[in-house]
Amino acid sequence: MEKERFPDLTGHEKFGLGNVKYNISGIHVTAVELPSASISLLPGSGIKLVIGNASLTIDMNWNIRTWMFKDSGRSTVHISNVFVTAIFSTPRDNTSPTSISLTSCRTTSGDIDIKLNGKSGFLHNFFIKYLKKPIHRSLVTNSCPNIRAGIHLIDEDLQSLNVVMPIDDLAEVDYSLSSLPAVFQPFIDLDLKGTVFPAGNYTGSPYVVAPFTVTDQRDSMLFLAFSEYFFQTSSFAYYTAGAFNMTIAEETCSYFNISTEIFGSIIPEVAKYSVTPYPVMLKLMATEIPVISLEQDSFTVEIRGSMEVLAVLPDSTTQSLFTMNVAANSSISLNVFDQKLMGSLCLNRLQFSLAHSNVGFFEISLLDNILSYILQTEVIPSANAKLSKGFPLPNLANVTLTRPHITIAQGHILISTDVHYKH
Repeated sequence: MEKERFPDLTGHEKFGLGNVKYNISGIHVTAVELPSASISLLPGSGIKLVIGNASLTIDMNWNIRTWMFKDSGRSTVHISNVFVTAIFSTPRDNTSPTSISLTSCRTTSGDIDIKLNGKSGFLHNFFIKYLKKPIHRSLVTNSCPNIRAGIHLIDEDLQSLNVVMPIDDLAEVDYSLSSLPAVFQPFIDLDLKGTVFPAGNYTGSPYVVAPFTVTDQRDSMLFLAFSEYFFQTSSFAYYTAGAFNMTIAEETCSYFNISTEIFGSIIPEVAKYSVTPYPVMLKLMATEIPVISLEQDSFTVEIRGSMEVLAVLPDSTTQSLFTMNVAANSSISLNVFDQKLMGSLCLNRLQFSLAHSNVGFFEISLLDNILSYILQTEVIPSANAKLSKGFPLPNLANVTLTRPHITIAQGHILISTDVHYKH
């Protein structure tokens, strides 16, 4: 309200046989005190705001004329015992867009104390009583329209929920409301779709939304709950986009140059097959959609895929040596930063089996150490670099999450956070 400006006031008040003509301009609220303000939820209808015993300090220019005298100057006005009651509502049916609107508003004001700065100081007490009425009328008349304008800005922010947000070049998330906001006595419940799609491809998800409940908590202002469905559709979207496929070659390997000589020193069959040392290329591919599992204090991902080992010949063609099946179990730790949900992958368990070999049969367990090292030093850091970019959280414009805390529960995660709104 301190940013609000009220319209200029021009008019007259009866004075004996004549009129006192006044002009009040540059009305600007410089201070607001709200010792008593409360918001309550009206089940099934909306939100009720009650402001009691508020006070305002206003600066303004004034000008008064009568047939006998005139004066002008600056003035400081202190208004106390201001009471505002406003009710905001949300749509009642699915045919209306998601919005919030002001349905009723009433303002009353009590005492008005005016200090005038002008030339005719001895007449100021006379002038003051003629200025109180228009100031009172202006406050009562304009407070609710100013509140309505503020609600309109919030409503514009609310519309930002009804958008598909890009995550990165590969995927987008639909955070639009799947049903009308439900208003209860202690809280408002917003049910968002939370479906992740391959970028530009809004095909149906193979997963079905499973209902879940969040335990009643009152220690934070906002609770964001994400079900397994959200992460399952994320897994499907990135699998469809090929994000789980990766090629490790000599020019991209960070820690050492892998070659047929290294593999041949472990597996005699490779040494016999490739007498001349050649660089090696590894092609990793997810063969199934990674499986997400949310349990109490545990977020795990089960990935099944293949790893093909190829020799890179001098003419840049490749020759397949062997292919392995890979099963990897990983844990994900979560955090919230910069309005995004971020993750970090930690490898728990690896299992390899020989799927096909051009060099002959060999015990795949001989490669456990070197393959685990390659995955730990090449694959996991690459995955974490992508996860560190984060998923954008559903959020109203100009709202900042403060002190977020993440809890992993059976079938969902819960982000508990306070919020700061600044327009």
